[in-house]
Amino acid sequence: MYPFGSGMPQPNSNSPYHNNHNNPNPGAPVGVPFGAGWIAPTQHATNSPHHMQHQNSLHYQPLPTQHQTPYPTSNNPTQHQPAPYPPISSAHNTPYPGSSYPHNPQHAQAPYPSASGTPTHGTSGSVGFHATYPSHSPHYTPPATHPSYAPTHGYTPVPTSSGYESPAGNMAHCFQELAHLQGNVLHHHQPFARREGTPTVFPAQNFDPVKDAHDLRKAMKGFGTDEDALINIICRRSNEQRQEIQRQYKTHFGKDLIEDIKSETSGNFEKLLVGLLRPIVDFYCAEMNDAMAGIGTDEDVLIEILCTLSNVEIHTIKNQYLRLYGAHLESELKSETSGNFKRLLVSLCTAARDESGQIDPVAAQADARELLKAGELRVGTDESMFNMILCQRNYQQLRLIFQEYEKMTGHTLEKAIRKEFSGDIMEGLVAIYKCVTHKTEYFAARLHKSMAGIGTNDKQLIRVVITRSEIDLADIKAQFERMYGKSLKSWIKGDTSGHYKHALYALVGEQRSS
Repeated sequence: MYPFGSGMPQPNSNSPYHNNHNNPNPGAPVGVPFGAGWIAPTQHATNSPHHMQHQNSLHYQPLPTQHQTPYPTSNNPTQHQPAPYPPISSAHNTPYPGSSYPHNPQHAQAPYPSASGTPTHGTSGSVGFHATYPSHSPHYTPPATHPSYAPTHGYTPVPTSSGYESPAGNMAHCFQELAHLQGNVLHHHQPFARREGTPTVFPAQNFDPVKDAHDLRKAMKGFGTDEDALINIICRRSNEQRQEIQRQYKTHFGKDLIEDIKSETSGNFEKLLVGLLRPIVDFYCAEMNDAMAGIGTDEDVLIEILCTLSNVEIHTIKNQYLRLYGAHLESELKSETSGNFKRLLVSLCTAARDESGQIDPVAAQADARELLKAGELRVGTDESMFNMILCQRNYQQLRLIFQEYEKMTGHTLEKAIRKEFSGDIMEGLVAIYKCVTHKTEYFAARLHKSMAGIGTNDKQLIRVVITRSEIDLADIKAQFERMYGKSLKSWIKGDTSGHYKHALYALVGEQRSS
C-alpha cells in the first residue's frame, strides 16, 4: 500500500508498456515517484497498417496528407477515441474519488467534477468502491510499517463504513478500481526499484519511526533546540517515512510535529522543514495556491508544476486542491491568468496528453510542417497550433517532431518559440520543450535562477529541492555544474547560511561544511 502522494504507483493507461499481470502498475514505468512526470517507453517506429490501426485506438490521429484536416474538429467530438482515463463526470467511473479524511468535510467524497459542475456529497467511504482491504476494529492499531498521511498534521485513522482506513488505503482503492475499469488487476506486491533518475534522498535503512519521533521530541524539548538533530532526521528520510514519524509523534506525545517545528524554528529553515513534512501532493497544492493568492500571480510556479507532471499527477493534484481549498484548480487558473497563457494552462490542467509512447515519423513530419506554417512562415503566430501539438502529443512523438523541425529549418523549435512568442506563454512553451528534451537542464536552470543576481528566491529554491530530491536531484546537480561551471553546493553556500544552508546540503546529497 502506498501513502497518498509519496512515491505511489501511477494507474494504468492504454500503453502496452509493462501491460502484464506480473506488474502491479501496468501501463507505467516501475517505481516512478510522484512528481517525476510521465516516463513513457521507447517504441520503434513503424508504418504498418496494423500499427496505424493500433495507434488510432490510442486517440492519436496522424496527418496522412497535407490537404486533410490534421486534427479532429471541435464540432465533431465523436471522432475522438476514449482517453486513457475514465470520464470524470461520473462518480462511479472517476479514477480519483474524494478522500474520506475530515480535513474539508464539505468536499469529503467529491470526485473531481467538470468545470461547470458542483461537488457531490456522500457518506464516508461511499464512493462506489468494493472493499478490498480488511476491516479494522475501532481499536485499530496499525503495524509499524503502516503508511500514514496528514494534510498539515499528524496522521489520524479515519472511520469508514467498513472500519478505520487511512487516505492512503482510499487512494489504493482508487487505483484498484481504475485497473478493473480498464480490464487489469492490481496485485499485492513488494516495493520496486526506481527506473529513471538518481535521487539524493533515499528511504532510511532500518527505519524506526518511534525512535525518530522520540529523538525529535528530545531535540525540541526544554530550553533551546538541537537543529542538527532535526536536520539529521527530517532531511534524511523519504516523504513516506516522514509521514510515519508524524503519526508516531502525535501518538506518543499528543502533539503535532509540524506545529512544534514552527514554534522551535524560524525563517527559511522553518519553511524548508515544514515543506518536507507535508505529503508531496499537499506541498504541490500549497505552492499553486500561494502562487495565485493575493495581488498578482507567480506564473513561473504554475508553469513549473503543470508543464512537468504527468496526467495522473495533475488529476491527483486537482482533486486534492479541491479538498484542501474548496475550489476547482481550473477555475482558479482561469481567474488568475489571461490570453494565450490561460489557454495553455487550461490545456495542461485538462491532463489529456497522449501517454501511449507510440511514435509515427510521418505524423511527426506533418506536425513539424504545421508548426512551421503557424509560426515562422506567416505574419503573426497561430498560437493555438503550438498549444494543440505541444499539449497533446506524447513525449516520444514530440522529440521526433522537434527533430523534424530542426531538419526543416536548421534551428531548434525552442529558438523559434523565443522568436515568435513573449512573456508567460513563451516561458510555458519553452518549459514543455525543455521537459521533453532535457528535464534536468530545465530544473538546473530553475535552481540557478533562484540564486542568480541580487538576493535569493528561497521559495523557488526550496520547492525545486523538495520536489526533485527523491526523483533526480543528483542528475540535476551534475547538469547544474556542467551548465554554470560551479557546483550547486558552492552556489548554496554563497546564497544561504546557518541551519538552512546545512539542511539544503543534506537534501542535495552534500557533506556539511563551514
